[in-house]
Amino acid sequence: MAPVTADDDLTPRHRRLLFRALHRGTKECDLMLGGFVQRHLATLSQSELDELEAILEMPDVDLTDWLSGRRPIPAEARGPLLERITAEMSLPGAGRPGYAR
Repeated sequence: MAPVTADDDLTPRHRRLLFRALHRGTKECDLMLGGFVQRHLATLSQSELDELEAILEMPDVDLTDWLSGRRPIPAEARGPLLERITAEMSLPGAGRPGYAR
């Protein structure tokens, strides 16, 4: 499945989540989180979309550290989707432009 883009026919919620994931404020987080959302947005369940909204409220500094493996995800922030994103980011080449899994 091709990555989702803003040009695709998306619901307002999906379009908002994609934009927020790609425009975090730091390039590293844009690439890691935004790239994951582009690759998987079309297949996320409603509960995963809810969790994604919560993830998007987290500070970039923390997300970048957790997704890059510099720091472990604290118990209060841990969730199935964040664990899944972190696992994917641990793969070689993940987080780079054009990464396809």
